[in-house]
Amino acid sequence: MPSSAGYLAGAFVAALALFFGLWWMLISGGDEAPWIPAGLAASVVLLVALSAREVVMRRAWTKYLLEQGGDSSLRSSGEHKRSSSAKMRTSSVLSSTSRVIQTRSEEADAGSSVESHFDVFQLCQEYLATADDALKSNNLLADKRVAIKAGQERVRALQRHHLLTWARNSSRSLTYEAQQRSRTSDKIEAANRALHCLQSALKFYPEETDLNESSVAIREFIASVKVAHWVELAERSAFKGHYRRAIERYKDALFYLNRETLKDEIRIPGAERIAREIESLQSRLKDRKNGNNERPTS
Repeated sequence: MPSSAGYLAGAFVAALALFFGLWWMLISGGDEAPWIPAGLAASVVLLVALSAREVVMRRAWTKYLLEQGGDSSLRSSGEHKRSSSAKMRTSSVLSSTSRVIQTRSEEADAGSSVESHFDVFQLCQEYLATADDALKSNNLLADKRVAIKAGQERVRALQRHHLLTWARNSSRSLTYEAQQRSRTSDKIEAANRALHCLQSALKFYPEETDLNESSVAIREFIASVKVAHWVELAERSAFKGHYRRAIERYKDALFYLNRETLKDEIRIPGAERIAREIESLQSRLKDRKNGNNERPTS
């Protein structure tokens, strides 16, 4: 594991250097209390460094336990003891990691952070991969194999629960964000991020009906945003008397309406309305060519 003392010492030195650097610059600039902003800046650096280490080391520690774990007292220099100590290390690491996962699972369910569910899912993936490797070896006793398989079943259930919870909550939050955005590009970007969350979960659990239904709903939302965007542009062009441009933009709206996966009860009435608008604009163009410059009212 990386040295905690070295990391903290480096962070402290960086914060101290920033403090004295800002303090000197502020003194040169004639600031009356240079130590206040310098101290705040140094404190922010320390807080960011500690927070970043906590996030990174939380995953690194679990991965270390899974890949390298075990008590050093279990290791033996004799060849005849290595197989036995390996068995004990594998069982011990899997058992301790299972307890870590259970604790993190309870914290994620009790907390409000969506990403904490994804963190637990990743821990479950690492545990299951290590357990599979252990079961492939011939060094485990029968009772250990039974215990590891039972642990796998429990972890698989937690993996499913937390991945689905993450996908549902993330997609719901991003969909709400998309609905609140004013720009079309921002709406589509947030909706695509929500769709990506659902698709990530569907790769593991493609049979989940609610995830599939949510994916369809988000695709329909994206399609409706695109169609509404081109319809709005067409209406603006028609209001300004740019009938040809309006017709082209209505055709763009019709293109997205027919290309995207929309329900018939949404697509058919929308296509009929756009077709009527195009026909009306073509009639206006014809009247204009015939010398009738009066703009008909709708």
